[in-house]
Amino acid sequence: MSATGEVSDGRPGRGRRIVLWRHGQTAWNVERRFQGTTDVALTETGVAQARRAARLLASLKPDAIVASDLSRAARTAAELAALTGLDVTHDEALRETYAGVWQGLTHEEIVDRYGEEYAAWKRGEPVRRGGGELETEVADRAAPVVLRHAEKLPDAGTLVVVSHGGTIRTTIGRLLGLESGHWESLGGLSNCCWSVLGEGARGWRLLEHNAGTLPEPVLGDDD
Repeated sequence: MSATGEVSDGRPGRGRRIVLWRHGQTAWNVERRFQGTTDVALTETGVAQARRAARLLASLKPDAIVASDLSRAARTAAELAALTGLDVTHDEALRETYAGVWQGLTHEEIVDRYGEEYAAWKRGEPVRRGGGELETEVADRAAPVVLRHAEKLPDAGTLVVVSHGGTIRTTIGRLLGLESGHWESLGGLSNCCWSVLGEGARGWRLLEHNAGTLPEPVLGDDD
C-alpha cells in the first residue's frame, strides 16, 4: 500500500472507510492548555459528548475500533465499544503530539513565551514545539497504525480511529499525500467531532471534516 493509501497489488479501491474521531472535552481543553501526551481525563461534558457521538457512529456499523491509550481517547472509544460490542485496540502511536515545555501551558502563555516558535509553526515551517516532536514525526508513527488496521477491514468496511486533534490532522495530511506545510489548512476538530476518509480507485480522499452528524452521500456531478 502506498503512502496515500492506494492498494499495492493494482486492484481498484475496496470501498473502505476510516472515521478519525477526536476525544471528548477535558478541563485543559476548556482552559486552552496544551495537553500533548499529558494524560488528562474527560469532563462530565466530555463523557456526554462521547455518548452522543457514539450513538451516531454506531449506526455506521464499524468493523473495528483503534484508539490512543491516553485516557481521554480510551474513555471516548469505550462508549462506542459498549454500543457495538467491538473490542478496542489501544496503541500509544496514536497519542497526541509531544510538545515538551509547551505541555500544560495555556495558549496565551505559549504565544507570550514562545511567540516566534508559534508563528513559525503556524506558517507551516517544521518546528519542534516546546522541543518536542515534528508534525511529520507524528504522522510517521500514527499513519502506519491506521493503514495497518484499515488493511484488515473487509471490502466496504469501516474503521474508527479515536485519537487527538493534532494527530488526526497530521494523519489525514499524510494519507491524502499532502505536503506537510499544507496540513494546517485542514483546520482543527472540535471535541468529539470526526473526519471521514473514503477509499477510491486512486487512494484515500477526504469525505467529511470536523463533522458532528452522520455523513450524507455525495449526489451530483462530483459523485
